[in-house]
Amino acid sequence: MKQFLIVGLGNFGFHLATHLYRKGHDVMAIDKSPVLVQSIKDLVTQAVIADATDGAALKELGVKNVDTAVVGIGSVLGDSILAVLNLQELGIPHIVAKAISDPHKKVLAKLGIQDIIFPEKDTALSMAKKLDNPNLIDYLPFMDGYGIIEIAVPEKFMGKSLKQINMTNTYGVQVVAIKDPDAKHTRFTPQADDILNPGDILILLGSEKGLDTLKTATEK
Repeated sequence: MKQFLIVGLGNFGFHLATHLYRKGHDVMAIDKSPVLVQSIKDLVTQAVIADATDGAALKELGVKNVDTAVVGIGSVLGDSILAVLNLQELGIPHIVAKAISDPHKKVLAKLGIQDIIFPEKDTALSMAKKLDNPNLIDYLPFMDGYGIIEIAVPEKFMGKSLKQINMTNTYGVQVVAIKDPDAKHTRFTPQADDILNPGDILILLGSEKGLDTLKTATEK
């Protein structure tokens, strides 16, 4: 069990906090809004009305003992930055922050935040990928220029081994796992002689360029 602090209880913060709590973690959720705190009080370990831009208030809550703090404030850039600075000053070892724009993301990066979440952009990118590629089941941005996708095995790959297809050298993507049609069995780190069958789902990691190359090749 880990201890999490969730700052900001909009849609992002609310769902993150309640999901982590359901997973068995100790979750403190804070927000300036009494209404938002009231809405989550029975769904997390502790819900507190507090202003994360007030360093003294955070210190009084004893939040320096948490494993990870997630700043979900997005509507006011200054509040997000102050909250991050206050949490850093308290010595919290791991801080995750939500960004709502590229400038916001750049500022957070300048503050040394490595885990920056861009929910709206990531969701839009994922949907664009799905609409663009009919075989695509899911898309997850991995890091700048790279992504992880779940894709139905293209018809031209069916009955062939991974060695025959040679995705790494041909398309610049890595096969992370293969799921069978009923999703009851997943082959992680599959072997070169593994055969791809109709209905199999591939989990791939690669650059955006490589994933696009794979898409184009499988549409021919």
